[in-house]
Amino acid sequence: MKVIILAGGLGTRISEYTKSVPKPMILINKIPILVHIMEHFSRFGFKDFIIATGYKGGVIKKYFKKCNFKEWNIRIVNTGKKTMTGGRLKRLEKFLKKKEEFFLTYGDGVSNIDLTKLLKFHQAHNRIATISAVRPPARFGFIKLKRNRVNCFREKSNLDQGWINGGFMIFNFEIFKYLKNDQTYLERDPLENLSKKGELYAFKHHGFWQCMDTLRDKELLEKSIKRKKHLEL
Repeated sequence: MKVIILAGGLGTRISEYTKSVPKPMILINKIPILVHIMEHFSRFGFKDFIIATGYKGGVIKKYFKKCNFKEWNIRIVNTGKKTMTGGRLKRLEKFLKKKEEFFLTYGDGVSNIDLTKLLKFHQAHNRIATISAVRPPARFGFIKLKRNRVNCFREKSNLDQGWINGGFMIFNFEIFKYLKNDQTYLERDPLENLSKKGELYAFKHHGFWQCMDTLRDKELLEKSIKRKKHLEL
């Protein structure tokens, strides 16, 4: 089962580092956060990766060419510097087969989520999309749940609280019908429309989850990984 990682954003809120490297390549305890994410998938047996690059994508390509991860199958695809999240996924459609399920996550978030349980949850509900719901600080947006079904999806807002989309998503091939072009934000019309149609479910994750939007996030993530908190399922 393929794992798509979105790794092409500008990372402007942590520009202290992204002036020289893309955000997924920022080192967390001497290892790029992107590799931490891939290692987590690999622990569950998912080792077929497609990395969607954009901003400073050459840095990612050079790193994996130099570091030979023999146990992983890695395809690096330049999806454009200004392409939005849904547009990046749309550009990868040709690398997937019809009726194929796949993971998708962001290249800046680490979690100890049980990916086997997530997959079983997705397959049990037989819908187009499953997202992982996490409870971070209130500065993020939220999703409303009813018996694991997403009744309302709204992206980041300072006024919202509760569950949010923490990445670590699973999609059926049908998702591509909801993606228009490079300017499509996956988190807007596509997921909002899926929630209205009852095709979007959420797997509640109560364990460790930490994104890296700011320098403070990076410092917190480094402390957590040093304690190996992210490995405790």
